[in-house]
Amino acid sequence: MSDERFRPGEDASSPDEPLFSEELLRRREELRRRFRDRIEATPALSDDDPIGSGPPNRHGMPRLPVGQTETAKWPVLDLGVQPEIPLERWELVVDGACRNPLKLGWEDFLRIGAVEDTSDFHCVTSWSKMDLRWKGVRVVDVLALAEVETEATHLLCHAYDRYTTNVPLEEAIKDDVLLVFEVDGQPLPREHGGPVRMITPQLYAWKGAKWIRRIELLTEDHPGFWERRGYSNTAHPWRNDRYSTGEDEFGF
Repeated sequence: MSDERFRPGEDASSPDEPLFSEELLRRREELRRRFRDRIEATPALSDDDPIGSGPPNRHGMPRLPVGQTETAKWPVLDLGVQPEIPLERWELVVDGACRNPLKLGWEDFLRIGAVEDTSDFHCVTSWSKMDLRWKGVRVVDVLALAEVETEATHLLCHAYDRYTTNVPLEEAIKDDVLLVFEVDGQPLPREHGGPVRMITPQLYAWKGAKWIRRIELLTEDHPGFWERRGYSNTAHPWRNDRYSTGEDEFGF
């Protein structure tokens, strides 16, 4: 594409052409470099004595985190609302601390380029579903398009059911953090967040908003729905990091 900056709706390329030019690829790698040390220091990549059982998983932690039970089922948890969003009405807004705010419709979103990945899903309510095959768009690719400001430190994800959750950028831009629309070769079911949800395989699953509609870039941390209600702000499964200690920065 000839323009270095993508603005949804512009006819900068054919509908089937991926949006990522060399310039956008450069921005993605620059964003990763900026957070490299912090990414490498995250607990799921750096803990010397993680709590769990089984052989090492894809990022070196015990396969099953402490307090978790593997299940073949996929329980459904939500706030009591499962919004129905037709693809022609779905959109993703990216705004806040960025230089190129986005409003992506379905076709624009797909043009960013999808990847396939397999990862595990750890729910804070003590079950884990393993080896899910996902297809989706990397969060880091969306953020590269939005041109994250250097002052940005966190995301606040907003969902169509008004759910919110916060994620630090060093967690959000890992390669396995996706905005997924397929699981195990099928469209993501509505009850599990379809048409698009975020997944955070190295954190408890509540950090991945179902029915995602907005990613707000923040220059300081801001707690989301469950973080304001006594759940951990950081959500590290291999530290049994489920609930707030009452000593975090928010005082909850």
